[in-house]
Amino acid sequence: MRYTLIGLTSAVGLALAAGPVSAQQTVPSEAALEQRLAAMEGELSRLRAELAGLKAEKAPPSAPPQSAQTQLVQATGPALRFGGFLKTNALFSRYDSGDLATGSLGRDFYLPAYIPVGGTREHSDADFIAKQTRLTVSMDSGSGLSGYVEADFQTTPGGGSERTTNGYNLALRRAYITYGRWLFGQDWTTFQNVAALPESTDFVGPTEGTVFVRQPQVRYTLPLGAGYSLAVALENPETASITPTAATLIENDDDRLPDVTARLSLKRPYGDFALAVLARQLAVDNGAVGATASGYGLSLSGRVPFGTKARHDLRFMLTGGEGIGRYVGLNFAPDVVYAGTPGSKMEAVGVTSGFVAVKLGWTPRLRSTFAASFLNADYPAGSPALASKSAQSLAANLFFTPVRGLDLGIELRSGKRELLNGQSGRLDRLELAAKYAY
Repeated sequence: MRYTLIGLTSAVGLALAAGPVSAQQTVPSEAALEQRLAAMEGELSRLRAELAGLKAEKAPPSAPPQSAQTQLVQATGPALRFGGFLKTNALFSRYDSGDLATGSLGRDFYLPAYIPVGGTREHSDADFIAKQTRLTVSMDSGSGLSGYVEADFQTTPGGGSERTTNGYNLALRRAYITYGRWLFGQDWTTFQNVAALPESTDFVGPTEGTVFVRQPQVRYTLPLGAGYSLAVALENPETASITPTAATLIENDDDRLPDVTARLSLKRPYGDFALAVLARQLAVDNGAVGATASGYGLSLSGRVPFGTKARHDLRFMLTGGEGIGRYVGLNFAPDVVYAGTPGSKMEAVGVTSGFVAVKLGWTPRLRSTFAASFLNADYPAGSPALASKSAQSLAANLFFTPVRGLDLGIELRSGKRELLNGQSGRLDRLELAAKYAY
């Protein structure tokens, strides 16, 4: 446009200058003057057309038709926000006592209950997955009513195979409604403090040392002031049992009363802490006979930042109780042992577990986490010899964030599982991960 304006100015200037020069010479005829004026008018018309074209090129594009704006929400509807992350993992695993079957969840992330025991030789596997990719949708009406839906591809087997398409099925993680202080739907159990979990390339991290359950519930949260809050919930019940002759977990679905959970939380500049309690009735009924027992649990967890600009932190969790096996270590141990015969007694299994993790922020973009975790199960006399008794693991990782939203990580983990009969198996795993959160 700049050059066009210069050209327009020059043309007018030349035309004006041409008059005096011609006056000093022979006076032109009337026909010559008309030709000269016609030429000037043509040049001006051309320059105007060029200038109009340049303005049209710089004009903003017109708005798309209403039919193309499919993502717009009506003014009377809730505001929607889409989020989640894309994640790819590469796992290189070595088992010292056997192997895991193709498609086993234990090959996708650390599940201590899946560590092979009693095998005849070592085995190694390499697995590349994108199953932990997550999709979220949040809804907000602006009047205290909101909703949230979260799904991933990890927990449900896919329709394809590793030979061809590597297809995964979308599975629900969380889906709940919040209205004021109430929550209705599927969320993390109130017995769990998710904020205490350390950063890991793994799907969970210190699996044997943490409470880890998502389930439907009704929860009420009451702010108490001074950083304290109290959450109380009624949650979906389910009893996981084994028999004295078989260590295979049985999902009974015979429960009559909801699990009752409560969590007292404290958030202060010096750290976040939570004390959670759980009370439940355990029930098994095989159609011929049935029995009930009581279960209870207590969990203390927290996160303490330290160092320059709180770049480092210490995270921990310690959990204990009777009949809470399905809540800890992704159901590493059962809730109860019950023979299911006339006159047999249902007995709860005790569980103690915990983890500690230290995060060190080397630079604003580079950080590491070092974690140790454990779980011990206390079985009644007469329990099956192949039941899982204990698990421990150590892990160290390094994460790099080259740009905001992108995390690149490498982690080394060593885990051990031991049975009641004294047999044990070990897993050593190197894992690489790339995650883009949006």
